[in-house]
Amino acid sequence: MAERKYTATHEWIVIDGGRATIGITDFAQAQLGDVVFLELPKTGAKVAPGEAFGVIESVKAASDLYAPVAGSVVEVNERLVQNPELVNKDPYGEGWLLKVEVEGEPQGLLTEAEYKADAKAEH
Repeated sequence: MAERKYTATHEWIVIDGGRATIGITDFAQAQLGDVVFLELPKTGAKVAPGEAFGVIESVKAASDLYAPVAGSVVEVNERLVQNPELVNKDPYGEGWLLKVEVEGEPQGLLTEAEYKADAKAEH
């Protein structure tokens, strides 16, 4: 399995053969609380590193979701429309958000240790 990388804005990414799966981290979902709604881009939409691609809403707050890489959205997790709580239950599995065909070389992604150190420092 490809190695999971992270962003400072609490997204995770796994790149496998030019295609990336993107979601939010366990830390992020715990901070948000119960997720009640997601606004995600449509298939074919372009995403750019560091730019918002959607919104996640919980009982506590709404937060932008940021793309860790450039590319085109090839799949959106439609199960989240009816079951947004999957993000809370399984953020690294069934709660994934998007699949993107990656364009260019990803930059500035963090290892798990780097991400955990950043997240800890945030608190």
